[in-house]
Amino acid sequence: MERRLEGQVALVTGASRGLGRAIALRLAVDGARVAVNYARSASGADEVVSLIRDRGGDAVAVQADVTDEKQAGRLVEVVSAHFGVDVGVIVNNATGPQPELTVERSSWRDYQDQLDFFVKAPFLLLQAALPGMRRLGRGAVVNIGSEVVHRGAAPFATYVAAKAAMIGLTRSWAAELGGDGIRVNLVAPGWIPVERHDGADTSRYAAEVPLGRVGTPEELADAVAFLASNEASFITGQCLTVNGGLTFE
Repeated sequence: MERRLEGQVALVTGASRGLGRAIALRLAVDGARVAVNYARSASGADEVVSLIRDRGGDAVAVQADVTDEKQAGRLVEVVSAHFGVDVGVIVNNATGPQPELTVERSSWRDYQDQLDFFVKAPFLLLQAALPGMRRLGRGAVVNIGSEVVHRGAAPFATYVAAKAAMIGLTRSWAAELGGDGIRVNLVAPGWIPVERHDGADTSRYAAEVPLGRVGTPEELADAVAFLASNEASFITGQCLTVNGGLTFE
């Protein structure tokens, strides 16, 4: 496989498990030196790093709460210092709990919690990495969105609203930063089962999908790797939905 990200430093948030884990492993296959960010699961992050190193790649685990301004800025500094190269790829994957909340049971704090993960954290990381990307003369930001924006999933308005806001910032940043050689795109997965879905019945969801099944973390990771690479050098401000054709936007 061509090493499309050879020499680049990629920071993947929430990479100790689930989709983030698959993304980190895939970017390493493409030659990226990968920063495996985690909030609490040090053992999971260390396992991802070990897998990457066992396969001949280079990775480091770095703990940080990416919703905290000081920690997010420090994260970028630590990663760049460790590898000796500015961060050129950011994958905003970190997430928190996604409770089912009706309008009556919701508070503004519930909305704010989701916005912290899907708007505040990407903003803090991009702001911290921007000087380095400008020094590199390039950069790629891949935000992990969700099909729920197009499906209007209920009762998840707090989550849906924050993921919708993520699309808006993706498009605006793409327009603003294109002149710096920095591309910003979003991948919107459907329901892709990971560890926390063990035992879940996917049959009803799969029956709605034109391709007749749920996706895999590796399939999402392939899409992220493409958008992070030079093969997508003329693609920015786009929302790529990875859900087997369940939605067409």
